Order: sequence, then C-alpha cells, then structure tokens
Amino acid sequence: MFLNAGGANPWHIQAMLSAQFPDPAAESAISHQGEVLLRRGATPAWVTYVDSGRVSLGLMDGQVLAHRLGAVEGPLWLEATCAVLALPSAVDAVAETEVRVRRMPLPAFRNWVSSLPAAAQVVLHDVAIAHRQQTEMAVSRLAKDAEARCAEWLLAHAQTSAQGSVAVQLNQRKRLIAAQLGIAPETLSRVLRHLRERSLISGSGRVVNLVDPGGLRSLAGV
Repeated sequence: MFLNAGGANPWHIQAMLSAQFPDPAAESAISHQGEVLLRRGATPAWVTYVDSGRVSLGLMDGQVLAHRLGAVEGPLWLEATCAVLALPSAVDAVAETEVRVRRMPLPAFRNWVSSLPAAAQVVLHDVAIAHRQQTEMAVSRLAKDAEARCAEWLLAHAQTSAQGSVAVQLNQRKRLIAAQLGIAPETLSRVLRHLRERSLISGSGRVVNLVDPGGLRSLAGV
C-alpha cells in the first residue's frame, strides 16, 4: 500500500494511517537517483516513509526498471500493504529523483498499527487486500508482456504498400516508442530482436516489415 494524504488511484489511497511519521526522532536518509528502494519479492525488515522526492514503481530487468507502472511522490508510506498483510513486495521501487526517507522497523510499525482502534484495523486490512489485488493485476497486465504490447503497437501503426507488403515506419526515437509501451528502451530492442528471431518481423533500420501479421495478432491477443 502506497499511502499519502491525496486522492485515490492505484498508487495513492486515501490515508488511513497518520500522514505524520510516528517517530519524530528518527533520522532522515537520502536516496539518490537510481537507487533501489524496494525489491519485488523481498520482505524488508522495515517500512519506508518517503518525506519528499519521486519514486518510480514497476518491474526491474537486471539493474534497469524495464516495465514502469507509475510513480509516487512523498509524503507517503512506500510499502505499507506489505507490512499490513505480512507479504513481500509486489513491485520494484527506484528513486526517480533525490528522495528523503525515514525507515521504521517492521515490528515497531506493526505495533503501531495494532494500537489503532479495532474497527480501523479491520478496514485498513480490507483496503490493503484490495490494493494488493489491484497491484498484482497491474503487474500481471504489465507482464502481458512487453512482446504482446509491442506486437499490438506495430499492428496499430502498420501501413500496407501498393505491392501488398505491410510495414511500420519508425518516425520516432526508440526511447519515445518505449515510453508509450511502458518499457525501457533496452527492453524494446530485445523484444524486436525476439520478434525477428521468430520470423514475425524483419528489418533493422527505420522500417520494420511485418512478415507475419497473423502471428503478431495472435501474440497481441487482438
């Protein structure tokens, strides 16, 4: 659960916990741009509170955030859902800017939550479950995979020549196309290579030939 005092969307749920860090004596730390704050599948020994700065959320491929779900800005609790439900993180989180954080040990955070009124704890738990389900659905859709989304994009931008060949003219830089698809430029290059290896497309310059449009439609699920 990524909690702040703002409105509700997949990453900003109306705060049920105090927007104020419960330990004012805790020292702040600075996380620099590109630093990994949260690893998918890991269960941190603390809960991170972001005082300020912007954090990207998504799925990493090696050391690169290859699939980006979105971003959040402090102040907020970064992984409260994991702590409330005793589950590992569903996403990776990377500092997009310089980020000022404070960390609260997991046992202390859970003791603090247990001090809330019983009714509030029940609602908080239910909201955490709903948010976890939303996050897992978003991750699953993202992992729909880069190949499927790339295939769909190619089909949407394809043009048929007078001779009947089908191709896409890449008029934009790859990084801009990758941003539209929500993936890293390196991931886009790898996907295009895989599609060539499967004989679905050909060409390596500004023109991508759709060798097997039917195969691409099947891959894209359209």
